[in-house]
Amino acid sequence: MKLGAVLLVLACAAIPSHSQTAPAGPANEKAQKTYSKALENLEKHKILEALDGFKKADKQDDGHCEACQHGMVRFGIQMQDWKAAETGAGELISEAHDARSVALAHYQLGIVLRNEGLARHKDEIFSRVHDEMTKALAAAPNFPDAMFIDGQALAFLKQDDAAKASFAAFVKAAPPGDPNRERASRYAERPELVRARMAPPFTVTTLDGQQVSMDDLQGKVVLLDFWATWCAPCREALPHMREIARKFQGQPLVLLSVSLDDNEQAWKDFVAKNGMTWLQYRDGGFTGPISKLFGVQAIPHTFTIDADGVLQDEHIGDAAVEGKLKKLIAHAREMQTAQKAGQ
Repeated sequence: MKLGAVLLVLACAAIPSHSQTAPAGPANEKAQKTYSKALENLEKHKILEALDGFKKADKQDDGHCEACQHGMVRFGIQMQDWKAAETGAGELISEAHDARSVALAHYQLGIVLRNEGLARHKDEIFSRVHDEMTKALAAAPNFPDAMFIDGQALAFLKQDDAAKASFAAFVKAAPPGDPNRERASRYAERPELVRARMAPPFTVTTLDGQQVSMDDLQGKVVLLDFWATWCAPCREALPHMREIARKFQGQPLVLLSVSLDDNEQAWKDFVAKNGMTWLQYRDGGFTGPISKLFGVQAIPHTFTIDADGVLQDEHIGDAAVEGKLKKLIAHAREMQTAQKAGQ
């Protein structure tokens, strides 16, 4: 998976679930059968067929199937069928009546457009994102998620002062445990980071009990190493990883190995037997939260992230990354020196 696609994964993952009750399915009898078939295809992971079914069922129901529309938004984004996703979100807006549902509907359309803007790199799309988030906030002024996405849209439009204000408002409104709170604080200071290929925010607890958060690692270079004990190329690359851990010990580099093993004990035994003394975390497979976040579909797979949290490099298979790491670590040291001088 290429770096640009990582942003799309992050964008898709950013849709929160605000609904307290399940959205209504179709009322039309023919639409009900089409909708049921779409759900069956979804269970079989036939996403494209399911999306087609949601679109057809919604049309058969004269555009009143809320559950279909949510499916069109979610899977339209996933399959980059922007027309389907926009249609679904537009119909949710038409069907919304109270302030809460109006705010959520405009937010969802804004999310669709934000994803489309990331994929197509068109400023006019981000202008529409800002418009939708403005409408969402008009209906629900205390809507932190809309503030965050609006800040992103404004940053992509290079309206940095307005973006700073949106991110600052998000930090004040968001609950302390919100995973985007730290990221928003950084964006409020440096909105240009929104336009960079930022690594997705995540927090894990490593094998030795340390809690590691992507945003807490600001100022350090991060090398993420996705692997598994059952992966022969990963085992062959292990001496290389061990050498990187040894060579850069004591420098501003964090090496985090993310295992896709489903057998916890086998993973622990392998780590201990092979002297893997750097940070270790088990994600449990390709469907693990961190693996999905980074779009990992093959291993070994490494991601190199600079001291600002920006994705700089990505490799599938064993690769020589020392040269890149040396340059990024040198930059991290310069940042540390500048920060000390400014204190």
